[in-house]
Amino acid sequence: MGHLEERAEIESFYRLYNRRCNDHQFDRLGDFVSEEVQVNGQMQGLHGYVAGLKRVVQAFPDYRWKLRHLIIDAPWISAHFLDTGTHRGSFLGIAATGRSVGIAEFSIYRLAAGRIAEVWVAADNYELLQQLQ
Repeated sequence: MGHLEERAEIESFYRLYNRRCNDHQFDRLGDFVSEEVQVNGQMQGLHGYVAGLKRVVQAFPDYRWKLRHLIIDAPWISAHFLDTGTHRGSFLGIAATGRSVGIAEFSIYRLAAGRIAEVWVAADNYELLQQLQ
């Protein structure tokens, strides 16, 4: 497979993964995420990864990861998002406010054996907390 075909295949894979996340189909992420995924240098596993996403959506039922930029350098994927949602449940110790939020998120993923095996993620939680006040 040539470089361009590989890049197109990875982009298609990632965009489908992002669509599943935005559709909140977290129980179907095993097609995309390794059972032994590491997040920010720590073993989280697929179950822990899914549980973290579900916690976000419990607090922000309309949460979306709007992909702004996507860079692929196999086996690495870099993504820049605008995360948006409406605060309807407790999050980071703050009771529901009903406020809409929008924050920047940057994630880097490493693929292995056709799945996401490693994630490095930074979201602007300080800005999120400011928007909830």
